[in-house]
Amino acid sequence: MKDGFIKVAAGTPRVQVAGCRENAEQTFGLMRQADALGVHLLVLPELGLTGCTCGDLFFQPTLLDGAAQALSTVLEATRNLRLVTVVGLPLRHNRQVYNCSAVLQGGKVLGVVPKHCGSFLSQTRHFAAPPEGMEQIALPTGQWAPFGAALTFTCDTLSAFSFGVVPGELVSSRTSGQLASGGAVILANPGADCALVGRSAKRLTQVTSESARLVCGIVGAEAGDGESTTDMVFAGHNMIAENGTLLAESRFDTGLSISEIDVNRLVYERRRKGRFSEQAAAQTQIFFSLPLTKTNLTRYISAFPFVPEDGSVRNTRCEETLLIASLGLKKRLEHTGAKTAVIGLSGGLDSTLAILITMIAMKMMDRPAEDVIAVTMPCFGTTDRTRNNAVELAERCGATLRRIDISNTVRSHFADIGQSMDNHDVTFENAQARERTQVLMDIANQTGGMVIGTGDLSELSLGWATYNGDHMSMYGVNASIPKTLVRHLVQYVSKDKAQEDQALSVVLSDILDTPVSPELLPAVGGVISQKTEDLVGPYELHDFFLYYIVRWAFPPKKILRLAEHAFGRQYPRAVILKWLKTFYRRFFSQQFKRSCLADGPKIGSVSLSPRGDWQMPSDAVSTLWLAELSELE
Repeated sequence: MKDGFIKVAAGTPRVQVAGCRENAEQTFGLMRQADALGVHLLVLPELGLTGCTCGDLFFQPTLLDGAAQALSTVLEATRNLRLVTVVGLPLRHNRQVYNCSAVLQGGKVLGVVPKHCGSFLSQTRHFAAPPEGMEQIALPTGQWAPFGAALTFTCDTLSAFSFGVVPGELVSSRTSGQLASGGAVILANPGADCALVGRSAKRLTQVTSESARLVCGIVGAEAGDGESTTDMVFAGHNMIAENGTLLAESRFDTGLSISEIDVNRLVYERRRKGRFSEQAAAQTQIFFSLPLTKTNLTRYISAFPFVPEDGSVRNTRCEETLLIASLGLKKRLEHTGAKTAVIGLSGGLDSTLAILITMIAMKMMDRPAEDVIAVTMPCFGTTDRTRNNAVELAERCGATLRRIDISNTVRSHFADIGQSMDNHDVTFENAQARERTQVLMDIANQTGGMVIGTGDLSELSLGWATYNGDHMSMYGVNASIPKTLVRHLVQYVSKDKAQEDQALSVVLSDILDTPVSPELLPAVGGVISQKTEDLVGPYELHDFFLYYIVRWAFPPKKILRLAEHAFGRQYPRAVILKWLKTFYRRFFSQQFKRSCLADGPKIGSVSLSPRGDWQMPSDAVSTLWLAELSELE
């Protein structure tokens, strides 16, 4: 439960229709199994202690007595278990019979939730509609328990772990929204839906979309093997979803489907969106207790949160990203009446993506490619590989190419300020970046144009840019595109151009294979000597950190834990911790560069624009965050 991870399970026992004793054994068997696996919340199907297909046997007192005895058996058999379990059975109350879900823990019934029965399986024929409000029900075990549809169950050691029970069809329920607005972060959904061709896909869509609509987790457990097949078959279609994402699913099987729901993440998202800020009326809260221990993670954590893993989805993401960035630039060029778009082309990934986006924008405006001025500015660290790739790329794109060697200008500037050519310090590096920016700005003035920025989101997060050098432009098309996505965008264009322009595809492929480098230090033997990721760390790690720090506001310990889960086979814990510390130090200390960023289009859910997204003082300190990480060494 630490870090907000609640291990949940949807279980389907093999039932015998009206075999209450056998069903009780199956039920407490799954409960014991789930408890041994560290499950905190187990949801079992509707009417699981009798079977949902008993029909008019639900009128028989013998069956109802059998269900009551089965409940007592389950409670006695599981009195030493810690987990909370939702069990389905028919119960009598006020001379009526209700289709109920009982919430159990440690041999006690915490509460009973009656179902709003629909026409499925003629349930209105057998079960009464639940009363309004909350009552007390006398249980066959001799205890009393809260009875009502609007009950929320909350853990006293982790208040974010609060759940409600919605038996039956989730979307048509009148209480799911009420429970969510009343603070339920997880919805337990015991059901008894039959298997029909196409129905599983519909249920999957309903459950995931409802979890997104209510910003919640959903644990759905369906009746399965052993139910009567007189007229239908039950698939045991179990699902666990979180805020629109399917975490686990099983069909035509018995047993447990297990995953972890991040309740802290859900609470944060509700707060960020301003959802469910007021408690709903007529809500009864019931508390239970669980130890605040570390949950073993089994859910999948992507190492690349900005990059979809499915190929078709990734291609769609790339296409949409290029379109949004190009439309942003198109509007800015039209508004300013810029005659040219000026880009410093280094032969690296970022400037490559910038010119590709600019070419798309020019095409949208029916303007010639020659209106793009690509400027290569070799200096002390430029290698033949990057210089040649920059030239080839500009020519293949049809841009106007200008080659300006800035070496002599920088040497003259060093002489003016008394900087030794042998002193390869930060001044040596930054003077080159600032000279390149001056050249671009002046060419833009000469041609009535606009300087297009090439820096990406990952570099901005680390402050890996020279202030008033490559940090500055007139419009930054890559400003909210992370480095891990930049690579896929260039790959996407390379594949797209492979048939119509093989030469362009070849140069893009070589750029993709070139180490990321600012090339500000002299090359060694004609090979790049300054590799960015050797200095600031792997961008795949930094993009991971960035996503969870900015998008989800996760604390350092939780981010380290998730990074270990996602990258454990690739990076040792000590390496991840080292670069996470680096990220926090740089992220805080370099905010001043982000506070005066040039305009640029927002692409995804993470942006560091100071105008409408990330608002942070330039003089905030990272002490608290680094102290938390220091405790883990």
